[in-house]
Amino acid sequence: MWDYPRPPRLEPVTVPLRVEFAGETVAATERGHRVLETSHPPVYYFPFEDVHEAYLRRVDGQSFCEFKGVARYWTLDVNGRRSERAAWSYPSPTRGFAGIKDHLAFYASRVDACWVGDERAHAQEGDFYGGWITSRVVGPFKGAAGTRGW
Repeated sequence: MWDYPRPPRLEPVTVPLRVEFAGETVAATERGHRVLETSHPPVYYFPFEDVHEAYLRRVDGQSFCEFKGVARYWTLDVNGRRSERAAWSYPSPTRGFAGIKDHLAFYASRVDACWVGDERAHAQEGDFYGGWITSRVVGPFKGAAGTRGW
C-alpha cells in the first residue's frame, strides 16, 4: 500500500464487491473499480446500476478532491435505518477518473459489512477517507489521529 501511486490510479476490479446494511445487500457488483493511492487502502466504486438506488437519498454538501473532482454525498435509508452520508460519487470526475462517473463508493464504517470477494473488509480509521482494509493491504494507513498531514 505504501507503493501505491501518487497521484492515485484507477483500475477495474473483477472480484465480487458487496455492501450490506440493515439486513439488505444494498450494492453488489463484479464490474467495480478501485482507486489506489499512497498511504491509503483501496476505495471501491460500484456502478449505479449495481446499487439499489431506492435506498439512496442525495444530501446537501460536497467536497473537492484535487485528483477526482467534486464529490456528492448520499445517505442510506433501509428498513427504517439511516446511515448519514454513507456513500459518495463524482458525477463529473476529472479525465483520469472518468471510469468512476456514474459510480458510488461506500464508507465501510457507515454500513454493516463490506466484502471484497469472500473477505470482509474493515474500515479505514477516521471520518474523511473511505478505504477498505483487507488482508491484502498492509498499513499503517492515513486516517487515524495525527496522520492527516502525512
